[in-house]
Amino acid sequence: MRIASIDIGTNTIRLLICEQTKDSALKKLYIDRVITRLGEGFSNDKALLNPKAVYRSLTALKSFSKIIREHNVNKVRAVATSVVRKSENSLEFIKRIKNETGIMVEVISGEQEAELTVSGVLNSVSIEGEYYIIFDIGGGSTEYVYVQNADVIKLLSINLGVVYLTEGFLINDRESNQDIAKLSLYIEETLERELKGFGIEPQQKISLVATAGTPTTLAAIQLGLNEYKPELVNNFVLTKDMITSTMEKLIKIPKKDRSNVIGLEKGREDIIIPGALILIETLKKFSSTKVIVSDGGVLEGIAWNLIN
Repeated sequence: MRIASIDIGTNTIRLLICEQTKDSALKKLYIDRVITRLGEGFSNDKALLNPKAVYRSLTALKSFSKIIREHNVNKVRAVATSVVRKSENSLEFIKRIKNETGIMVEVISGEQEAELTVSGVLNSVSIEGEYYIIFDIGGGSTEYVYVQNADVIKLLSINLGVVYLTEGFLINDRESNQDIAKLSLYIEETLERELKGFGIEPQQKISLVATAGTPTTLAAIQLGLNEYKPELVNNFVLTKDMITSTMEKLIKIPKKDRSNVIGLEKGREDIIIPGALILIETLKKFSSTKVIVSDGGVLEGIAWNLIN
């Protein structure tokens, strides 16, 4: 059976086509992503999807719909996350997707998003230890999941998204030290407030696992990948020093020139900095110096959900 999963995020729309093997594994046949910046210009004061962003996203989904047909897919599940669930014109957007591409889209909650992330991650990387935190740094929100031996203990969806943070704090071509300090403090205070009741005991040894574009891009930069290779990114260990060093180097480069950096995907030139800051502040919050990177996340979780 061939299945297709689509993840419509605040920054990126991704497609995975795979089939179930005889031993119940997933064989990836096709994978693609398009940075459409669907959450561009979105805010609590203006909770509407931008027409230009909608056009870019529909264009990507039309292309994905054609690819799905060409691969003779049996089952399709498409989900939309943070910006779509918050927008006042989301219903109109979903109707347009159905009418123009034939794809039925399901708007999922932050909790559902977190559960899919856990499924995708646990089927992608090896994690040692009994307790771990999986977090997914998205364009519109970051999901934190506290896991014990593959069982979800607690999950939270926090309004820390790299698109929103970029537009709210880092609008200049180069981020000043003052901008960075202000955003770092905002992230630190948000994590302190939102994760206060997460239920982790001080004596517990916690492993951290990060997924989505920020950690995978930082891993690709460390690995010097001209061409992205998920098999090398999966299980890569990013240290706090690596993240800080890369961020400091990128800040010295104007945003428009950052795509020349090997490993940095075009479209992430501005959002990589707030993403790195979320990583750093999360490491500090959980008194850790390193994080495991997972290429698998929501997209893979959708696929596993379809076959199970």
